[in-house]
Order: sequence, then C-alpha cells, then structure tokens
Amino acid sequence: MTSETLDNPTTCTKPETRKTRTAGQAVIDGLRAHGVNTVFGIPGVQSYELFNALREEDSIELIGARHEQACAYMALGYAQSTGKTGVFSVVPGPGILNAGAGILTALSTSTPIVCLTSEIPTDYMGRGMGHLHEMPDQLATIKSFAKWAENVLDPALVPSIVDEAFRQAGSGRPGPAVVAVPWDVLTQQAAMPENQPWQAPAPRLNQHVLREAADILAAAKNPMIMVGSGARHAGPEIQALAEQLQAPVVSFRGGRGIIPDSHPLGFTCAAGFELWSETDVLLGIGSRQELMWFRWPDKPGNLIHINLDIDPTQHDRLQPHLDITADAKEATAELVNALETAPARESRHEEFTAVKAAKQTEIAGLAPHTDYLSAIREALPRDGFFVEEVSQIGFSSFFAIDMFEPRHFITCGYQGNLGFGFPTALGVQAGNRDKVVISVTGDGGFMYGAQELATAVQYGLNVITIVFNNAAFGNVKADQLRIYGQESASGLHNPNFVTFAESFGALGLNAQTPAELKRTIEQAIEAQRPTVIEVPMPLSLENTPWKFLMPASRK
Repeated sequence: MTSETLDNPTTCTKPETRKTRTAGQAVIDGLRAHGVNTVFGIPGVQSYELFNALREEDSIELIGARHEQACAYMALGYAQSTGKTGVFSVVPGPGILNAGAGILTALSTSTPIVCLTSEIPTDYMGRGMGHLHEMPDQLATIKSFAKWAENVLDPALVPSIVDEAFRQAGSGRPGPAVVAVPWDVLTQQAAMPENQPWQAPAPRLNQHVLREAADILAAAKNPMIMVGSGARHAGPEIQALAEQLQAPVVSFRGGRGIIPDSHPLGFTCAAGFELWSETDVLLGIGSRQELMWFRWPDKPGNLIHINLDIDPTQHDRLQPHLDITADAKEATAELVNALETAPARESRHEEFTAVKAAKQTEIAGLAPHTDYLSAIREALPRDGFFVEEVSQIGFSSFFAIDMFEPRHFITCGYQGNLGFGFPTALGVQAGNRDKVVISVTGDGGFMYGAQELATAVQYGLNVITIVFNNAAFGNVKADQLRIYGQESASGLHNPNFVTFAESFGALGLNAQTPAELKRTIEQAIEAQRPTVIEVPMPLSLENTPWKFLMPASRK
C-alpha cells in the first residue's frame, strides 16, 4: 500500500460502496473484514466508542483482562498457536506501555499481532499540557519496539490504515502493528470505503541462487538443517528435504515440533550439539540460528552456511556464504525438486536414533526436572499445547519434553521475559477451546500475572497451570549464590497457591511427585476448569539445564 493510497482511500474503493460510520465502528468493520473472531482488551475513556462498537459485533468474542500486559500476551499466545493475527486493545499512555512487553515479545518471536489503542484529543497532541494519559510522543515510542505503527487523524482513513496494519503484521517477517485513533477522532463520522484485505506476495525466488544451494547441499557429507518459527508452516517440505539429505533438523524454541521429536531426524538443541562439530553445511530456515552464534562452541572450521529467510535483513545480520530470500515453504519445496536427481543417500536413521537415545540418557540425570516433564508429556494429549516460562523447568523444556507438531510449543523467544507464560497460555486456550493447554511456571513468574485467574474463570479459559515453587526467583537466586555466596532480593514469600486458586473459583491441586503430577493433570483435564497445580521444587545449584543450553567445548 502506497502513501498515496493512505492519503486517498478512493484509489482502492469505488465511491458508491461507501457508508457513513464512526471511526470506532469502522475499526470493527476492519476486524470483521480480516476474519478476526477474538479480541482481548481493557476499555477506558479514550476507547469507549471502540468498545461499544465491539460489543455490538456478534462475530467477535471480547475477552476482558485485569492488566494491559495480559491483553498483549493473550494476543501473542492466540497468534502463535493458531497462525492467525492476534488482536488486542488498550488505552494510550500507561496502557500501551503496560502492554509493551507483549508487543516487544511479538517482535522478537516474529508473531503477528495488531494493537488497537487511542491518543489524547488531537487539539492537545504534542502540546505537553498534561492531558489524561499524555505521552511526549506516543507514536515514536511505539515505533521503537513495534514493526509498524500509525496514528489515524482522519476518520475516513480508518479502513485503509487498518488494512495496512494487518498487512504489516502478517506479511514478510511477521510482527506487531499498532493503530492509534485519538479520543475525538473515534466518534467522528465519515463516508467509509470498504476494507481491502490483502497480503504482500512472497519474494520472487532467485533460481540461480537456489540451484547453487542445491549443489552445495548435494555435495555435503554431514549437512544440518536448523529451523525456527519462520518455518512452522513448512514442515512437510522440510521433512522431505531432510530425508533426501539424511540431515538432522535441529530446533531451539520457535521451531519445536516442525519435525516431530519422535522422528529420527527431529533433534532438540541438546541432541543436535552432538552432531555439530562434524557438520560441513548448515542450512538455516526461518531461524536466527542462535545456537550457532551464541550457544554452541566448536564451530566447524570449514562450515558452509546457507540462510533461507523471508526477511533480507536477516542475511545482513548472519552474513552467510549464500542467502536465499524467500518463503520457507516455497523455497524448501523448490530445493526438494532440485535435489530429485541427486544420488540417493544411505539412511542414517539408526545412527541418529542412537545419538538421540544416548543424549536422552544423559538428560535424564537432570532430575527432578526431567521426571516432571516426562509426567507432563504422558498426561498431555499429543495435540495439546505447552507454554514455557522463564524458570528452571521452562529452560529444561527446550530439550527435555517431546513436541510433535509446530505451534504447540509456545515461547517468548530471546526476550526471556519473566511472567509471560500464564497470560500467554490464556490466549492459546482462547484460540484452541477444544485442546488441552498446559502452562509451566515458577512461583516468581506466576505472580506477575496471577490476577488473570479471574479472567480464566470468567471466560472459561481452562488452562492447567503448574507452579513449580522454590520460594524464589530461582535462576537469579542460584546465580547470586554461585557468584556472591548470598542472595539479594531474590527470595520470595508466597501464598498457598492451592487456596489462592480456589479463591478465584479455579481448581487448586497439589502434587509432590511426578506420578502425582500426572494424576492431577488428568484430574484437571477431566474437570475442564482453570486449574493451578502447586509442585514443591527445591532449588539446586548443581543440577542445572544450562549445561545443555550452553554446552562446554569438547576440544
């Protein structure tokens, strides 16, 4: 969409199709046109018109929260788990800042969300007169951590700007888009053009580069494929390519489940490291390849790096030997076709299965974390969702719980923002009402958004939250004790989480062992109620997941 289109809506819509609406009503028309069926939000005086129009829209479920941060996180979880664009609405100023952690997380995890907010009345914008919720420059602030943001100062431009927000959120590298309609503009009427939903076409494939990549892969002896969230929609093509190459497919967080962990070629970050030093060609698909750059030592000296990503700026960051700017699904399918004439490779399934089994035996020593994760996996249906959290159990889940489908391991990515897990899980449940959703968290992280138990009960969001309680910000306390020999502001005084949950009308349970945890999860699934399961988890300084997340050099 060009700036001319935004300035002149008639370039996309014939005048006779217009109808007079308030700007607030036009925003909701735009949501309907883009297939939105759920909005998370908290109303305020600056957004009354928007929420009134939303109340009158039968096709959209409105889920109210108790904190703006939760609204953004719920939209994040909804979008990551469904592949659709998540939508939420909060007031301007402190409201949008409270939601900032979720917006930033959407940027870092390449998750499409649209935030609908407001602004102070246009007559007061930029004057610093202390109007309610005024910021010195809200738009500039939002643009510093969103993919795209825009103010709507003319009500007639609402349809085209809402269209652009959804295009920006969902095309190319997905991310957060923000639309701010000032308080006074929301109630203004105008003749509105119809919405024109559209998606930007995928980049055109460079066939010469594709052929060069295929030749390099065909000649590789020990190729490795590293996948991230940008490859979630390309699972069948990636598996076909991996089978052709007999290459391990390694995922860290966002790529979990693209190739099932039950498949011989599906590798976690812990198991993948076992094959790293012998790798001669690395193909990254829709991934930042954090393992290669930050976490894994022993980088092979003659490694050839090919990067496939829809975002060309990613090539500038990673500086691969060969870059392919393309959609992961389309380009991987082309690579499969290009390699059809290459000699068939001998199966390495038996070899890889043995490598994975040996690593699994090693990981089993990370008890009780692995025992609890095994209990969760046994109780969680194969198509259930697992939401990680910044905690010892969450970090362990990156490699110690099997995933079988993409979008079923929900993550905050590199932001590592404590407290995201529980409210994000509520958004996952809102988008997948008939599926089981489990959120694992520490006591510290859970209390960031524990008030949203009220939201869960009110809207029937039957998330099963497992609180591993060590009465501390465990990771911080462990580091402080290792480095300084004493803690500082990391010990916590907690409520009885079972009683706490029951006070909201949720189900509160307690589990002392992995076997008890499995039984309580099954009880919670049967109950079909929001549930909190408290599990005592003593803090250990020696038994840590970091030896698998940041392995030591073997040279």
